[in-house]
Amino acid sequence: MRLRALVAMAIVLTVAPGVPALAEEPPPPLPAATAETPAPTGETPAPAEQPAAPKLEPGLAADGDGARVIVEVTAPAEAAPVAGQAQGLPGAEVVLQPPDTSFIVVEGTSESLAALAQDPRVVSVRRDRTYSPSELGSGGLTVIGADQAHAAGFTGRGQTVAIIDTGIDGDHPALHGRVVEEACFSSTDDGAKSLCPGGGATQVGTGSADAETAMCVKDAVNLCDHGTHVAGIASAVAPDADIIAIQVFSRIDDAEYCGEASCLTAYESSILLALDHVAKSTRDVAAVNLSLGGGLFGGACDAEPGVQGMKAAIEALHAKGVATVAAAGNEYEVGAGSPGCISSAVTVGATDDGDVIPEWSNRGPVLDLFAPGVNVDSSVPGGGRQVYSGTSMAAPHVAGAFALLAQKSADAGPDALLEQFGKTGRPIVYDGVTTPRLDVYGALTDRAPSPAVSQSPGTGVPAPDGPDDGSDGDPSPDPSSGPAPEPDPEPADPPAPSPIPLPTVTVTVTVTATPTTAPVVCSRGKATKTLTAAGWTTEMTRGKGELSDGTLSCYLRLVAKASDVFPELTRASTPGTAYRVLKPAKKTKLTQKIKMESELLAAWLNWAHGGVNFTAKISRSTTVRDTLIAAERQRLKGTSLSEYTSILKKHVNARRIA
Repeated sequence: MRLRALVAMAIVLTVAPGVPALAEEPPPPLPAATAETPAPTGETPAPAEQPAAPKLEPGLAADGDGARVIVEVTAPAEAAPVAGQAQGLPGAEVVLQPPDTSFIVVEGTSESLAALAQDPRVVSVRRDRTYSPSELGSGGLTVIGADQAHAAGFTGRGQTVAIIDTGIDGDHPALHGRVVEEACFSSTDDGAKSLCPGGGATQVGTGSADAETAMCVKDAVNLCDHGTHVAGIASAVAPDADIIAIQVFSRIDDAEYCGEASCLTAYESSILLALDHVAKSTRDVAAVNLSLGGGLFGGACDAEPGVQGMKAAIEALHAKGVATVAAAGNEYEVGAGSPGCISSAVTVGATDDGDVIPEWSNRGPVLDLFAPGVNVDSSVPGGGRQVYSGTSMAAPHVAGAFALLAQKSADAGPDALLEQFGKTGRPIVYDGVTTPRLDVYGALTDRAPSPAVSQSPGTGVPAPDGPDDGSDGDPSPDPSSGPAPEPDPEPADPPAPSPIPLPTVTVTVTVTATPTTAPVVCSRGKATKTLTAAGWTTEMTRGKGELSDGTLSCYLRLVAKASDVFPELTRASTPGTAYRVLKPAKKTKLTQKIKMESELLAAWLNWAHGGVNFTAKISRSTTVRDTLIAAERQRLKGTSLSEYTSILKKHVNARRIA
């Protein structure tokens, strides 16, 4: 399950799912605890779970402010009548009604959304989460054998790769003449500004995905460089493949929301429209690249209510023979964000040119492949080039590779092609898991894979002898996410090249100006102790704490991606807003909700700081991950708040359990 925010998919290089999702099964009920009665030694109390509403996403009815939601209906023909009903409800407004689709987008109060969910034609009412582009940090054709493939005549000719991202500079020398189709789906509601050249929410045709529009530029910095960089990588791997460019991000100029002056966000509804656009294309599309994501799941998230729309869209493409390639994310975790957590997606993590997993790359059984994602030199708007790192860079290596293999085996489906990549890729062995690193020339020639490489425990360095020695020890990577300038990770050792943030679901990622040097990846820290809520209050006070504003902003971006409460229900995206959550104003009535949110935010910050790991036990059978998932569920329901406040305070924020 996803441990994260129900944020609108500003997959903006910000993306967000809908319910906590870092555990693959619901955590076992925690024994009840009270402020007066400490939990018994070795056991952590917790309240019993309550059944969630059948249609209305948890949290939408608990808070009175309402939200922007996707209303899924039983069939496209029901969309118009349901929209008419929604428009007539007090406090509700239909903001998007795409033709020939089985969903509409509504902004409404909790009361109006609850009423809408009662309609038998409505399947679900869920937040229109946001996604962010995966973070870019500051390379790999020869590593994957693409140069040999080109020499053998495999260049992707006759195939097409779709890049759903921040648009593309189609005039760039690396891409000129390759972009054959363009579209833009960019929300203009709730403070979001369209990045479509015409200023509308939808635009199709030549120039509609242009990454050099005036709205893409802020203070002489191009905020939309992510898509051109991603497209340049796919194009380098498959130099004769055509490109479908689709812009799905919107611009938000709100320092409190973004953590800086401006950022890009992609709503899930925009991404769904883009995937549907590709599904209707008459071209031979080999792969769709989604270097964006939201949320954080410890394994496959197919059963999560918040990803069902994305899952259905990916499966519709799969049925048409199109592979959906998704970046795993840069959070230094076992698992992936959405859509990478969906089993029908091809999920890609990053390795460097020496086949070492960088500390920030997500990893684990949910990954299908590794590909080069460290110090990748590619195109950026304006005709220039830049070096970035991240799983955002690894994914297009794989998308381009699908075009090469599809050129050779035109009748093979995505599963057969992926199986060939898996069979011939170089095995990377770590933590008891083996994930193949892409070898496209090996896949084309069906040659045996190169010798396995084992990561040395705790170092991220391959074992000296190269081949797998049977060891299951592996390094822990340092994560990073979202495309934005990255703060220096807390403590110490110089970080590996920082990845640029993927657009992630339910997480707003800020895209930053093209730097002259590679930015540092936003990663979890390496602290060895936890801080109390009061301790984090001090850190959020300028001039009093030990952590820099950049590091705190990085941690808050990681929290926003992993939590379903922050900042979707409760704003905590900047040190200032986080301070007010941790230490409410003196005149504020300290309700149980306010007390719980203070401890919950402190717990998330302790995770981002490295002071606690998700797998750490707080009782014989309960982990930190279980506790955070259960606490977020209860916050969304508005129940059992005092019990979880006590659990978080005593068993997470006041203990050294990293």
